This record gives sequence, C-alpha cells and structure tokens, in this order.
Amino acid sequence: MNAKERLEQVIDNIEKVIIGKRNIVELSMVAMLSHGHVLLEDVPGVGKTMLVRALAKSVGADFKRIQFTPDLLPSDVVGVSIYNPKDMEFHFRPGPIMGNIILADEINRTSPKTQSSLLEAMEEASVTIDGVTMQIPKPFFVMATQNPIEYEGTYPLPEAQLDRFLLKIKMGYPTPKEEMEVLNRARSAAPIEELTSVISLNELLELQEQVKTIKVDETIRSYIVDLSRQTRQDSYVYLGVSPRGSIALMKASQAYALLRGRDYVTPDDVQYLAKFVFGHRIMLRSEARYDGITAEEITERILAKTRVPVQRLVGQ
Repeated sequence: MNAKERLEQVIDNIEKVIIGKRNIVELSMVAMLSHGHVLLEDVPGVGKTMLVRALAKSVGADFKRIQFTPDLLPSDVVGVSIYNPKDMEFHFRPGPIMGNIILADEINRTSPKTQSSLLEAMEEASVTIDGVTMQIPKPFFVMATQNPIEYEGTYPLPEAQLDRFLLKIKMGYPTPKEEMEVLNRARSAAPIEELTSVISLNELLELQEQVKTIKVDETIRSYIVDLSRQTRQDSYVYLGVSPRGSIALMKASQAYALLRGRDYVTPDDVQYLAKFVFGHRIMLRSEARYDGITAEEITERILAKTRVPVQRLVGQ
C-alpha cells in the first residue's frame, strides 16, 4: 500500500465521525505530516474536539486533552517535580503535554504565561523542569482550538505565538443535509467509540519522513519567497509573513503533494495552502479593519497578481 492509499484510509476513517469536512481533515493531516500544529478557530459545538479524537484513534496515538481556563498554571500543562520524602528525591510527574496528539481546548481562555508554556513545548518538542530537559514522544501534534476573539473573557494570542502554528483553519457549520446525517448517526451510539486505528504510529513516522523527500523545484521556492515578500510590502499590512512562514508553506506543500500521490510540489499546492499558512501571520493596519479588509483577502490579492511559475516536466 503506497502513501496516498494509507493516508486516504486514515481520512476515510475519520469521516465516519466528521461529516462533510474532508478538506479540514486533509489539512489536519497535512499539518501532522509536516511536524506542524494547527490553530482551529470556530464557535463551540461544530466538532473540533471530535476531529482531534478521531485523528488520534485512526493512527493509534496517545491522546491527551487540556481544557484551558483562566486559573490553569504552566505546571498543569508541562508537569511538575514532586519531592518524595521516602527516598529524599524529586520525581517528575508529567503533564498532559507528554502525549502524541494533544487537544489544547480554548487556548485563548488562559493567561499568556500558560499559553507560552504550551507554545514552547510545541516549538522545541521538549519540556524543561528544574533544569532537566525531557523530550516529548514522537509523533507530536497539537491542535489548539479557540473561540472567536469577540467572545468575552479571552486572551488573544500575540503575533509571535501565532507564528508557531503551521495552519489556521475554520470548520464552519454543516449544511442542513450534513447536519441531518450527524443526527442519524448519533441516534444509537456515539460513532467515535466505534473507531479503530487504520495505521500504526510507526507507519505515521515513516510518512513524516517521506514528506521530506518530496521535491520542491527552485521555481516553486522562488514563488513562495515572492508571495511572502509581497505581504511585507502591502499598504494594509504592518507585519507580513516571516521566513518561518515561508518554510511553513513549503513544508505544508510537500505534505499536500504526498497526500495527492505526487513526489513533487506544484504551484497549485502552494496557492491552495497559502491562505491557511498566511492568514494568521499577516497583521493588518487599522485602516484595513476600517475598510473591512481581511488577511485572507490580502492573500488572495497577492496570489492573483504574482506570476505563477511555469512548471518544468519531471526529469527535465
């Protein structure tokens, strides 16, 4: 079974629970394959938690959930050393971050200090307690959810922390037909309880390594750089996409190509993923908000005016 078939098997399995959101499931897989993380922003009740649970079950991963609240402490996330008077030594008690697939639920409801503890673990794939650094088990994937900022009692993520997420996506409400199917499946039992793994963790690690072998032509890399550079020059933007964002777009494009059964990236891959990679990295001036301009519209405009590279035939 090739990579595409194995990945489609995982996606089909998740769709037994998540109905009508194949593109969201695919984007989640893209982030996981790229060693990246996802910020999922949407209103409560649209299936964000169910998506992460289904993903973890489908790959046989250790799933942990962290419910972020205003009183949550960094030690509640990463763990803490506890003194044992019997042997007169400190013993590390790991926090929920020490898992494979982590749901960081409502990340914008906790304090910036606690947010930072999670994001540091995401960046380094390790935690440091009392001067001792411990690696987080591989694979390691975080999907953080947040309610829209207009909800009361939230702490918006600062720009530097938003940049740590590979993709930012929104699920949206289901169509009436999809919502009816959700009701039909939920009448007897919870579909999530019937899910079983379709690939192993070792197979997932192999797929992550395979992503690194996907070819990215120099013209494609130049195209990504051009797109990023133009976000920094737009009159509506005060903070454009950083080099980290350019790297994120390239890695996501490699994973998406693997998902599509190719060993090379195309301009279409870059164009499709740009709005999910760039949207949360573009910080707008007040004039843009006054004129009703969004970061997604800025990205679309840049894509429309940037020359698309002519793809050379593979092997030339």
